[in-house]
Amino acid sequence: MLNDKWKKLQNGSDIRGVALEGIEGQHVNLTPEIAGQIACAFGEWLKGKTGKNYEELTVAIGNDSRLSGADLNAAVAGGLSNLGITVINCNLASTPAMFMTTVIKGYEYDGSIMLTASHLPFNRNGLKFFTKDGGLEKADITAILQLAQDNEYSVAAKPGEVKNLDFISVYAADIVRKIREKTGEERPLEGFRIVVDAGNGAGGFYAEKVLKPLGACTDGSQFLEPDGSFPNHIPNPEDKDAMAAIQKAVVDNKADFGIIFDTDVDRAGAVDRTGREINRNRIIALIAAIAIEEHAGATIVTDSITSSGLKKFIEEDLGGVHHRFKRGYKNVINEAIRLNNEGIYTPVAIETSGHGALKENYFLDDGAYLIAKLLIKMAQLKKEGKTIDGLIEKLEEPAEAKEFRMNISCEDFKTYGTEVIEKLGEYAKSQKGWTVEPKNYEGIRVMCDESTGNGWFLLRLSLHDPLMPLNIESNSVGGVDTIAAALKVFLKDFAELDSSSL
Repeated sequence: MLNDKWKKLQNGSDIRGVALEGIEGQHVNLTPEIAGQIACAFGEWLKGKTGKNYEELTVAIGNDSRLSGADLNAAVAGGLSNLGITVINCNLASTPAMFMTTVIKGYEYDGSIMLTASHLPFNRNGLKFFTKDGGLEKADITAILQLAQDNEYSVAAKPGEVKNLDFISVYAADIVRKIREKTGEERPLEGFRIVVDAGNGAGGFYAEKVLKPLGACTDGSQFLEPDGSFPNHIPNPEDKDAMAAIQKAVVDNKADFGIIFDTDVDRAGAVDRTGREINRNRIIALIAAIAIEEHAGATIVTDSITSSGLKKFIEEDLGGVHHRFKRGYKNVINEAIRLNNEGIYTPVAIETSGHGALKENYFLDDGAYLIAKLLIKMAQLKKEGKTIDGLIEKLEEPAEAKEFRMNISCEDFKTYGTEVIEKLGEYAKSQKGWTVEPKNYEGIRVMCDESTGNGWFLLRLSLHDPLMPLNIESNSVGGVDTIAAALKVFLKDFAELDSSSL
């Protein structure tokens, strides 16, 4: 069993912790020493997985721009090398690139480690692990932490070699090659002005190594330099300030398109030529339009909080199937893989957060590849005198949308939250104008008619934390308040649930 020290480092299928002091009340629990131990445990786990000895293994490592990245990188490299494993140090890299070290021809390493904590504050960091089969699952992370806790590995008499490799250039060249193949042109983006906002994360390479070789003008791109203090804005497509920054850059530079990445480039958002954000439901609608045009009737898997307008767009306007599943990018990806295994063609798995994974790209949540698909379509549409924003002009969007986050104060929060959801299900069936969504995989989703708010709500239990997120959307101004007020009447009887935000 994991003790609290190690258990607190697990965040689903990732490892995350505090790597630097600097935020009050947050004490370092991911030191270089601990990172090195975890790397050794991954080496031991990989030995068991592959059947190879340590000295036969090759593992790639990389890090994003975080201030703690270099120290943790050195510790991870040292830990693996001490076991006798050959280490390929990619240094500054993206999370998708680190997966690709296991599959791109000529590399195909046994495993890889990415040091990142995605969009979290500067003091955080973490580890993500890959093999050629993709990212590790939650149970694998628990097993690795158990090996680290128990020191279940042995130091070699001769350390493994540590080699440096500029793999982000290899990865970028592979994206360029794929775009050229799909468009049939050497410089398919000639004539486009496209601006990139990397938020001082690891995504700055996209302007220089992907867009420019394809012919795009990238003047006006911003915050491309890696800086783990994130001085301009949080590198997160969902952050309002971050999105406002790329929208302004598009408008000020009269650009045709804007791209924004999170810190480690596994998520992306975009901005069209008018300065309108292509994010959340819009980016899902856009990639769905492209995928269903390529494969008529295809199924698109999304997370649970997507809008009713998106479902209508995918199913009625595009002729596809919308499979609304659970929150969590691994949940969405694994569900798409399951559907394909059952013979249901599912080319896209995507969350509203911008985690988008495509069947044609190993079902890897890769923001850079997601954007590449949009760029290919932009180049094709230009020949027809069309722009990419036209693909989603029929998408109906709500007049209002809001998320409320309600804390649960009791220790057994999962049991308590499940009880709230069950009782709300019973209550909803008795309410005039409410209809419980029959196909729902997470929490309870209820449609509200025009007299009761003209929209819908979804109440669910957080994947990891003692809280219940409540998402409400309405097609009428004031509708969110109407639905929230009705729910407050029901929730007031649950003393351990803080519904004061309603």
